[in-house]
Amino acid sequence: MKKLFLLALSLLALTASAAGDYSAYYNDLPVAVKPVKTFALPTRTAGITDFGGKGDGVTLNTEAFRKAIDELSAAGGGRIIVPQGVWLTGPIELKSNINLHLERNAVIFFSADRSLYVDPDPKARRVLPCITASRCTNISITGEGTIDGNGAQWRPVKRGKVSDTEWKRFKKMGGVERQNGSLWYPWELKSGYGDVADTPEKQEKMRNDLFRVYHCENIFLQGVTFQNAPKFHVHPFNSRNVIIDGITVRCPWNAQNGDAIDISDCHQVIIVNSVVDAGDDGLCMKSGDYKKDALVNGCEDILIQDNTVYHAHGGFVIGSEDVCGMKRIVVRDCTFSGTDTGLRFKSGIGRGGKTEDIYISRIMMTDIISDAITLQCDYADRPAGWKESDSVKPKELVKVPEFTDIHISDVICHGTATAIKASGLEGLNCVHGVTVSNSTFVYTDSATEIAPTAEVTIKDVRFVKDQKQ
Repeated sequence: MKKLFLLALSLLALTASAAGDYSAYYNDLPVAVKPVKTFALPTRTAGITDFGGKGDGVTLNTEAFRKAIDELSAAGGGRIIVPQGVWLTGPIELKSNINLHLERNAVIFFSADRSLYVDPDPKARRVLPCITASRCTNISITGEGTIDGNGAQWRPVKRGKVSDTEWKRFKKMGGVERQNGSLWYPWELKSGYGDVADTPEKQEKMRNDLFRVYHCENIFLQGVTFQNAPKFHVHPFNSRNVIIDGITVRCPWNAQNGDAIDISDCHQVIIVNSVVDAGDDGLCMKSGDYKKDALVNGCEDILIQDNTVYHAHGGFVIGSEDVCGMKRIVVRDCTFSGTDTGLRFKSGIGRGGKTEDIYISRIMMTDIISDAITLQCDYADRPAGWKESDSVKPKELVKVPEFTDIHISDVICHGTATAIKASGLEGLNCVHGVTVSNSTFVYTDSATEIAPTAEVTIKDVRFVKDQKQ
C-alpha cells in the first residue's frame, strides 16, 4: 500500500511551486541588503486525512502528521493539506521540501499533555518545540488557518497583570501560587496531565516555542496565524533565507515571554505585511554566542517593511542578546500602536555585540506607553519568579554592547511618555553614532532623557508637549 501511495505521488506533476517575487521590496534601500531568494517546492499533494488524521478536536494526530511528512519526504517532498477542523496533536517535525498548508478554518491545536513534548535527549534543557526542523532545506507553512500552542498550560501568570476574573479562571485550572500569591504556575492541573519536572519553577524553564527551527535554509511562512505559544511564537535559529509574509502572531498582552517574531542569528530575512499583538517583544533581532557548526552566525541582511504591531514590549527590538552582531538591517513603513516602547535597543555586559548599518524610517506610532525610542546597555533578564538574590554581575568586561551606526528618520509618534531615552555604561563607548532626524514626537513627560554615557545626534526633530494629558 505504501509503495502504491509513493508511486502515485511520483506520477504527479513535479513542477515547482514558489513564493512570490520580493525583489521590489529592495528598491531604494539606504544600504545594500542581500535579498532573499524565492525557492521551489514540488507540487505533490497529500491530505492529512490520507494518513488517518481526524480534525474532530479529540483524536490525537501526532502520528498522522509524522506519517504524512515521512512519506511525502521520501517521495521528494510536497504539500500536506490540513483541511477545516481542529487537529489535536503533539510536536511536529518538518523535513526538507515540505509545505504544511492549512486551509481556511483549519486549526492545529497542540495537546496539553506535556509528556508528549519531552525531549529524549537527556541533556536537553527544554521540551521539544511544537513545530520544529533541523538542518533542513525548503520548509514552508502556508494557508489561512491557525496554529495554536495552547500556551496557558505552560505559562506562569503574574497576579498584577490579570483581572480578578482571569485570576479565578487560572486558579480553577488548579496550579500553585508562589511569592505570597503574586505568581501562579500551571502545576498539578485538574486536567489530569502530569508534570514533567520536579518543581513548577523547573518546569517553567522547560517551556517550548511554537515554531522553532535550527540551521535551516529557505523558510517560507505565509498567511497563517500563530497564537498562544508556551513561550516564543516564530523563532528561526542560525538559518538563512527566511521569508515571512502576511502572517498574524497573537497572544494575551500579559503572556509571559510571549515574543512574537524572534530572528536569532539569521541571514537574508524579509518580514512583510504581518500583524503582531503579543505579550513581549514584537519584531525582535537576537544573536547568541558564536557556534562553530552553525549555518550562519549573527543577524545580517534583514528587511522589515509594511508590518503592524499592536501590543508588545517593543515594536522593533534589537537584543537583549546581540553577541555576534547586527549588520545591514532596514526597518521601514511600519505602524506601532499601543506598544510599551516603539524602537527598543537593549543589551548588557555578557550578552552584547556591535550594530552596523541599521536604518529605520517612516515608522508611525500611537499610544506608546513608555518610550518611543530607547537604548539601554544594562539590561538584565528577569524571568517569572526572579528575585534580587538571583542577580549575577559579570566578572569580566566581555561581550560589551555597542549600539552604533543606527539611523532613525521620519518617525511620527503621537502619544508617548518619553520621546527619546538613552543610557550607556560609565567608561565604555556603548552608545554612539546614533542619529534621529526629521521626526515628530508628541510626548507627555519628557522630550529626551539622554545620559552623559550616550551619544545621540538629534536633527530636525520636533518635540510637542501634550498639554491635555
